[in-house]
Amino acid sequence: MKIEVIWDSFLDKIKEELKQPLLYDAWFAETKLIEINDNYAKILVPMPIHKKHLKSNYQELIDKLFNEITGSNFKIEYITEEEMEQNIVIDTDNMGVPADNDISNLDPKYSFDNFVVGESNKFAKYNALAVAEKPGQIYNPLFIYGNSGLGKTHLMHAIGNYIVENSNKRVLYITSDDFVNDFVELYKNKSNKNNFMIVDKFKEKYRSLDVLIIDDIQYLEIAPTSQQEFFNTFNDLHNNKKQIIIASDRSPDDLRKLEDNLRTRFNWGLTVNIFPPDFDLRMNIIDNKIEAYEMMFDFPKEIRDYIASNCTSDIRKLEGAINRVYAYATIMNGSEITLDLAIEALKDYFVKSIISKNKIDQVQQLIANNYNITVDDLKSKKRTANISVPRQIAMYICRIYLEEPFARIGSEFGGKDHTTVMHSVEKITKELTKDSQLQNEIEKIINKIK
Repeated sequence: MKIEVIWDSFLDKIKEELKQPLLYDAWFAETKLIEINDNYAKILVPMPIHKKHLKSNYQELIDKLFNEITGSNFKIEYITEEEMEQNIVIDTDNMGVPADNDISNLDPKYSFDNFVVGESNKFAKYNALAVAEKPGQIYNPLFIYGNSGLGKTHLMHAIGNYIVENSNKRVLYITSDDFVNDFVELYKNKSNKNNFMIVDKFKEKYRSLDVLIIDDIQYLEIAPTSQQEFFNTFNDLHNNKKQIIIASDRSPDDLRKLEDNLRTRFNWGLTVNIFPPDFDLRMNIIDNKIEAYEMMFDFPKEIRDYIASNCTSDIRKLEGAINRVYAYATIMNGSEITLDLAIEALKDYFVKSIISKNKIDQVQQLIANNYNITVDDLKSKKRTANISVPRQIAMYICRIYLEEPFARIGSEFGGKDHTTVMHSVEKITKELTKDSQLQNEIEKIINKIK
């Protein structure tokens, strides 16, 4: 039996067993059986998180169904594209720290189903879903960080809603302001004869939880007296294997005004960064919003392009732009939505017009034109020399001249691992010491960017 047929049969069975399209799409849809050799079956997975999660949560089911189809007892191995390309093994064993519904403040409109996924945020979504499936057992705490408007809050509510729908665990979503306000109330009443009752109420609210989700933790920096109490709360929950999920606009190491013992604990589990959406993801978000609104007007592609090109770093601003254009068309007695109407409606909304979708997009387009390939080729997994060398040059320029982080570059080039980007930069750096023609080519591209 061909391995393609075996894997198609397996995927049909696993989809039937799971009964949840969300779980199938997240963990199995992008997998592929690539080799059966002796007693081993090798499965290609998109990311290291898939290796760990499949082994930790689905291995028994995978073994059962796979062996039913093949009639043999195979040992399953998982491998990523990066491991194949670079002949390395990514250690997933040390990722994270192994570790009646009482719903508070969760917004039911946020779910994993309506979280639009792209290269810039899929790592965050997969890990958030892993935590939602096994709260307190996989990554604790889960620390999500990134600029405002990139979907951190959406993911946190999605985790909470998923846990509530699939268990009887007690979940609380709050902001750090909420926690500080509760603590201040406790502090104000410390001399009150009923203080013990207030303390007990405070502890019961936070320490009897199964899942604490706390947003905007950076604001705890300006409340030093509350930090010790949060430290105590964190320790109590963590010691009892209760899940903690934290969001911030900065990484734990950049929260300099927090106590060292807090920052250390924030790094105990898994830290994930959400990057600004690339152009394709922005377009998908716009399409998703328009479809959800069921608007009476058509949004032509050129208008969606215009909005996506001008809103590069804030998903909320994308939604605001759509609302603004729609409202303007309504005010104009139901006028057809044209590019001129959209430009007029948004002239005060956008600070400036952005010609390039972002600098990395610009580099990709220049490289593609220079080497007579496409941007899709650069983002693909193709490894032929006519594509891999231009891809390495593009990554080099993005790192050395644009000073973009390795992870961001990898995300924009089709979800490549940061080690792939590092290898590319090192290779081009070495080539430049002996290839004057390559130096001239890169200088011309840099001048075009400037």
